[in-house]
Amino acid sequence: MTTLKSKLHDDLIAAIRARDELRTSTLRLTLSAITTEEVAGKSARELSDDEVQKVIAREAKKRREAAEAFANGGRAEQAERERAEGELLGEYLPQQLTDDELQQIVARAVEEAKADGAEGPRAMGAVMKKVNPQVAGRAEGGRVAATVKRLLAG
Repeated sequence: MTTLKSKLHDDLIAAIRARDELRTSTLRLTLSAITTEEVAGKSARELSDDEVQKVIAREAKKRREAAEAFANGGRAEQAERERAEGELLGEYLPQQLTDDELQQIVARAVEEAKADGAEGPRAMGAVMKKVNPQVAGRAEGGRVAATVKRLLAG
């Protein structure tokens, strides 16, 4: 068992013993999503820590989107629970980049792309290709793309 998955499992056991319903249900759903990912495809396999982290990030994103949908639908109590679950899952993810840090990384990539001769909106793909490995898991794709577009526009 990978170290992140075993940490989730250990934390689940601790939450069950502490009778922490929110943490228990969130970790159970997350471990279930990890297991589903492991058995998907032609043969079962064990996920690496990076792959487990991607599953956790996907689950956290689902919680954020659900919280927003519930809030827009006037179901504040359910929205608050989804937010709490998302924050709980955030504990297992790497620290997210601040807007300033992200902007610095993107600005360097834009300068490199301009040095290679790519400019304007057509350089988007080249810049994203340089930025994505640097921010993997530390910034959401939509946030990165918005920053790249803003800096390419001038």
